[in-house]
Amino acid sequence: MKKNISLIIVCTFLLPLFTFAQPGKQQNFDTIKVVRKGALLLQVSKQFAFAEGPATDKKGNIYFTDQPNDKIWKYDTQGKLSVFMNKTGRSNGMYFDNQGNIVSCADAKNEIWSISPHKKVKVLLNNFNGLQFNGPNDLWIDKSGGIYFTDPYYQRDYWVRKKPALKYQAIYYLPKGKTKALLLDSSLMQPNGIVGTPDGKYLYVADIQANKTYRYQINKNSGLYNRMQFATQGSDGMTLDEKGNVYLCGNGVTIYDNTGIKLGNIQVPAKWVGNICFGGKAHTTLFITASESIYTLQMLVKGVE
Repeated sequence: MKKNISLIIVCTFLLPLFTFAQPGKQQNFDTIKVVRKGALLLQVSKQFAFAEGPATDKKGNIYFTDQPNDKIWKYDTQGKLSVFMNKTGRSNGMYFDNQGNIVSCADAKNEIWSISPHKKVKVLLNNFNGLQFNGPNDLWIDKSGGIYFTDPYYQRDYWVRKKPALKYQAIYYLPKGKTKALLLDSSLMQPNGIVGTPDGKYLYVADIQANKTYRYQINKNSGLYNRMQFATQGSDGMTLDEKGNVYLCGNGVTIYDNTGIKLGNIQVPAKWVGNICFGGKAHTTLFITASESIYTLQMLVKGVE
C-alpha cells in the first residue's frame, strides 16, 4: 500500500511537467496542407489570466506574456516552462531584435521597451510629439532594426486616465537608434496585429475593429504605400511562415496563402486566440497563446522570425 501511495505522489508531482492533448474530439488537420500529417493540437499549460505576445529567439525558445499578471514566461526547446521576468511594464506584443533583446509593447505607461537577456530594461519610446500613446500593442522589427508598431486604444483597469491623448489609432515606425517615431497611417479604426516579410517589402496590419487585414508595400525610406485589403478578417496577433502564408488569430487560427486564399482554420478550444508564433529547434512548432492556455501544433513549414 505504501508503494502505491508513493507512486501516486510521484505521478501527481510530475503531471504538470508533461504536455497533454486537449480533452474532447481532435480536429483533423490533414486538409490544411501546411500542418504535419497526423499532428495534434496539444495543450501545454492552463494557468494564465491572458496569454499574449509570443516571440521566438534564434535558438527557438519562445517567450510570451501573461499581461494581467505582469509576467513574461519562457517555453524552451526542451518543453520546459518557466517565468522569465516579473514586473514587465504590462508587456503585450514582443519581438526579438538582432542583439537578442526582447522589444516589447509595455502599456502600463504606454511605452516601447528593450529587455536584455539579463532583464535590464531600457525605454526606447514613451510619447508622440509630447502626447502619450494610446497603448502600443504589437510590433515587428525590420532588417535595419527599425520598429513598426500599432497603437490602438483599449482602456485598461490599471490606468488612471479614462480617455486617449491622441485623436487617432495608428501605425508608427521607430528608426533604429532614434527617439522619435514616424506616423505612418492614422486612418485605421483599431490597428492591432502586425508582421512584415523577411525581405522587407511588405507589411501586414490587422484592423480588428473593421474586421479587415491590409497589406502595405514598404518603400526605401521605411514608409508605407499602396495599401490593399488582404483579407476580410481582422486579427489580434499574426505571423508568417517561410512560404509567405499569413496566420491570423481570434476565433482559432486562420491561415491564408500570400494571395489571400484561405487554406484552413485551426480550431482552438478557447474563448479567444490572442497571438501566435513559430518556435522550437527547427522553428516548425506553431505556438498559440489562447486566453488562459497555451497550445502547440507541429507544422510542415518553418516560421520566419
